[in-house]
Amino acid sequence: MAKIEENGRKRLRGPNDPDRRARIARAAIAVVAERGIDGLTHRAVAKVADVPLGSTTYHFATLDDLLEVALNEAADNNVRQLREWEKGLDPDADFAVELAALVMSYLEDASRHTIVEYDLYVAALHRPRLRPASAAWDNALIQFFGSRTDPLTGRVLAAMFCGLVMQVVLADPSPTHAEIEALFRRAIEGP
Repeated sequence: MAKIEENGRKRLRGPNDPDRRARIARAAIAVVAERGIDGLTHRAVAKVADVPLGSTTYHFATLDDLLEVALNEAADNNVRQLREWEKGLDPDADFAVELAALVMSYLEDASRHTIVEYDLYVAALHRPRLRPASAAWDNALIQFFGSRTDPLTGRVLAAMFCGLVMQVVLADPSPTHAEIEALFRRAIEGP
């Protein structure tokens, strides 16, 4: 079992480094965050993951493989966060208010993270093999929102949610909490 020193602590190397593949996946997300999709290279990911270049190409032979793992990791993280959010909701909470707060949290808490996720999501438009991870995120939104309303309204809310998150991050000025709440309320309650 070979070991290397890293910042004063020992880290396993080679077959005894079970976290290596996951570390490379997280590094791919970090590279996309810093450089965009076009800046994703095996060399950049290896540097961020602090692994030899051969490790990135061993685990992920092509850049599409790296994009796929990054998108899957981002989608899994989003679904996990959405489940945590849902568990914390009071059953009697005003759903329009809660959805508006959730949209705003994507700007306030994690706009860089949100931009990366949308970069990866849009990459699926041109790379069909990335679409299942994008669909998983969409389906999770539809399911969560539909469980509070009905299946059709859940689909409407999911589409609105994705569009509004993008507007909050990109628009100048971005929509306010009150504006977003009014949109969700209309979708949930009707005119």
